[in-house]
Amino acid sequence: MSEKTYSSADIQDWRPEDNNFWETTGSKVAYRNLWISIPNLLVGFAVWGMWGIITVQMLNLGFPFKPADMFGLTAIAGLMGATLRIPASFFIKLSGGRNTIFLTSALLMIPAIWTGIALQDKNTPLWVFQACAFLSGIGGGNFACSMSNISSFFPKRLQGTGLGLNAGLGNFGVTTMQVLIPLVMTVGLFGGAAGGSMVLLKDSGWILGKIVAGTPTFIQNAGFIWAAILLPLVIAAWFGMNNLLTLSPNYGGTLAAFAKILYLWGITCVVGAAGLYLYLPAPTGLGLLNMWVALPLIIVAVLLVMKLAAFGEMKANIGNQYAIFKNKHTWSLTLLYIVTFGSFIGFSMALPLSITVIFGISHVPDAAGVMQHTLKNPNAPSALTYAWIGPFVGALIRPVGGWISDKVGGSIVTQVISGVMVVASGAVGYVMMQAYGSATPEQYFSTFMWLFVLLFAASGIGNGSTFRTIGVIFDRQQTGPVLGWTSAVAAYGAFIAPVVIGAQIKAGTPQFAMYGFAIFYALCLVLNWWFYLRADSEIKNP
Repeated sequence: MSEKTYSSADIQDWRPEDNNFWETTGSKVAYRNLWISIPNLLVGFAVWGMWGIITVQMLNLGFPFKPADMFGLTAIAGLMGATLRIPASFFIKLSGGRNTIFLTSALLMIPAIWTGIALQDKNTPLWVFQACAFLSGIGGGNFACSMSNISSFFPKRLQGTGLGLNAGLGNFGVTTMQVLIPLVMTVGLFGGAAGGSMVLLKDSGWILGKIVAGTPTFIQNAGFIWAAILLPLVIAAWFGMNNLLTLSPNYGGTLAAFAKILYLWGITCVVGAAGLYLYLPAPTGLGLLNMWVALPLIIVAVLLVMKLAAFGEMKANIGNQYAIFKNKHTWSLTLLYIVTFGSFIGFSMALPLSITVIFGISHVPDAAGVMQHTLKNPNAPSALTYAWIGPFVGALIRPVGGWISDKVGGSIVTQVISGVMVVASGAVGYVMMQAYGSATPEQYFSTFMWLFVLLFAASGIGNGSTFRTIGVIFDRQQTGPVLGWTSAVAAYGAFIAPVVIGAQIKAGTPQFAMYGFAIFYALCLVLNWWFYLRADSEIKNP
């Protein structure tokens, strides 16, 4: 290890497994970094996921885009958030924890401010919103480096708790966004500098109830609010966080650390943009690839380009961390994390629009008996009033999943919640089918929401259990990259869920999306048992 320190934020001596060191020094430092990390990650999730709420309000305000375009914006943000996680999983080793968290949080101001500007005018072209959604993916990318960083501060016995707190409370960004955005859109929070209001054409809502059509609305605040919140958070990250030289001994100084992050994220954005151009339909893209071809192509391309484009010390570090791909447990745990976090973020992205499209319409047949989905439902529940509940429960219970897993073992917890998700997903699909064929879909809404809350709760508990399992199986050098990689692939749920649910709603069969998810959960339940719970498994956990 290099003996050189680059700033006063660097720590050379870090021994969390030494109980005396942990009690006298390590604990205080670790928890200080954790409590600064959490709100930065929270805002990252908020900026990444904000399109699930913004698009609902854009429809209520009469922006000239189709529901498919709106699902497309959430999907673009979801895809780039997942794709940017791939290089982000290596940032802590390459650039140091404090340097990484500061820069990746500061970069979020770009999509936050640009989105606010774009939302001031209904005539803003669709491609501008697509570009804003693209850059919002920075918030999703933050998760991989945040989790890699926090994992390095805590001893193995507290990995579930530490990572569960970071991820669970950070995930509150989804709920915070879903509650705060409808609130700030009702007031001219930033005065004339943020532009004028628009009048609601359709009823909207927030946590306390309905907002009636005709109400002045400042939708641009949905972007500007995050820039205002970010400023003190990035200052706290700069002055309060640390780089652990035991993990990143050769990051090369602050400017070099920043340059490596910008370089790797820059080439990743090029690959992601190319993939989206091949996937998105005209006039935005060529529409040559379907989702199941585009996703693996983008993932493989990013990994290949990173390996080829790396140079010097960066090349060696990336090469060393690519060793995780030779371990079969990297792949099994990736699939298991898709069950949990992939479901959490995917449903968070898709739920608001799903509520609007399924329950906001009276589904009635025409004279020929063909079901029509155009008549407004006067008794429709507001998506902005209810959509926050599921993510709130999922995020709130996430640290509990980590704590329970520290006590009884991560894999047994994963097994139980996978079974719950099989049943709940199938049941949600059935209820969606009933609602989408009814002139009064609101009668099914209560059951729909309770089942979705159960899905979110199970996914939240499973997030913590998966983290615990990773901490048990992998050593300290590999835990961070594996956490980053698994979270990157799982985050594609934010892309898959809106696309799959949106496509099945368009086809008139929304239940098929949920039935497909249930089948996937069942397969992963068997996978978890085979690798970690059967009597003669290679690794028993427990």
